Formats: sequence, C-alpha cells, structure tokens
Amino acid sequence: MMILKTSHLKKYYGREESLVKALDDVNVSVKEGQFAAIIGTSGSGKSTLLNMLGGLDTPTSGSVQVENQNIGEMTEEQLTVFRRKRIGFIFQNYNLVPYLTAYENMVLPIRLDGKQEDNKFLEEVVHFLELDGKLSNYPSHLSGGQQQRVAIARALIAKPAIILADEPTGNLDSRTSDKVIDLLKMTSAKFHQTIVMITHNPEIAEKADVRIRIEDGKICV
Repeated sequence: MMILKTSHLKKYYGREESLVKALDDVNVSVKEGQFAAIIGTSGSGKSTLLNMLGGLDTPTSGSVQVENQNIGEMTEEQLTVFRRKRIGFIFQNYNLVPYLTAYENMVLPIRLDGKQEDNKFLEEVVHFLELDGKLSNYPSHLSGGQQQRVAIARALIAKPAIILADEPTGNLDSRTSDKVIDLLKMTSAKFHQTIVMITHNPEIAEKADVRIRIEDGKICV
C-alpha cells in the first residue's frame, strides 16, 4: 500500500522574473512500512518536500496524498488533527517547549490527543537514547545532542503511522547517529511505521530501504 504519494507537485516562490522553483513537478511515492531517505544538497528542495508531505506548507500546484487522503482538501482544523494522530515530526531545530521538562516534551503529543503514554515503551526509548536521568531537565539544561534525542523520543513514543525526520542526526556524533538510525529502523519494523528522512549524508541515506535523490527541485532518476 502506498502511504505517501505526490502527483506533479510544484512549489514556486517569487514573481515570474525572479521565480524560484523549490519543487518542480515532483512525483514520489513511499510504501507503508518503508524507511525512505530523501537526499540532496542544501537548497535542493528536500526540506520543502518534507514540509509538503507533512502538510506544513501548501503547494503551488499538484497534490499530496497521505493514507489515500488528499491533505490539500482538508480544512486547517482537519489537517491539524490528522497530523497529531497520524504523523510524527522530528525537526532539525528540536521544537521543544522551553518551559516543559524533557519528559513533558516527550509525552506532550500523546496528552494533547487525550491518550495515556506507554510507560514500558517510553522507558525503552529513553534508555536506548541514553536520556536516563535527564527526564526532569528543561531544554535549557540539556546539550544540543540531548535536545535532539528528546525530539526523537517525542516522535517515537506516540507511535504514529508516519514519521517525518528533518536531518535527525545532524547534531549528533557518529556513534549516536548510528544508534538513532538503528532505533528508527527498529521502531519502523516493530510498529509498521513509515519513516521519511531527509539528509545530506550519503552514508546515513544508505541505511534506508529507499533513497530518493533531489536536486534543483527535481527528482533524479
């Protein structure tokens, strides 16, 4: 089953005389349960594509289907609920709430959805990411790498159908990067999650099931 699909997706910025084609007729598809890497250099369009897949930005033309639903046809309220229930995000700049502890940041999406966290799984993820003893710390008392790991834990703990990851290992050392990719692959298999990760690192991309290369807003085949 195709869980993510774009059709003739375009995203243009500016006016005709200075038009920037961030995405130019992009057609990609990702099957349920796949771990896909979108790889490209800075400015290639990979972040724009990820934002489109998550409904964080709107296309100039074309469509994005998530679980056979055209998210462009959803109201803002419907899209917000859909994202919260079905999509987990790992942002490069963490997006942690500064006045919440690491633990509170991790379980925030679950509690916003009125659910109870799976404490056993939470402990497993926390231990794997070496965040034991850091749960009561606020983001300002965590290193950059620790904040990134909290952001990763937050996305995993909610067990969403889809995880969209923006350079999830960008602020981590090579050892921790390998562990994070292993964890993403493990949870993908265990919970039948689909993961789409953007990266500029070919070595990281090689660990994915599927690699999608983008340059100058176009998919390279």
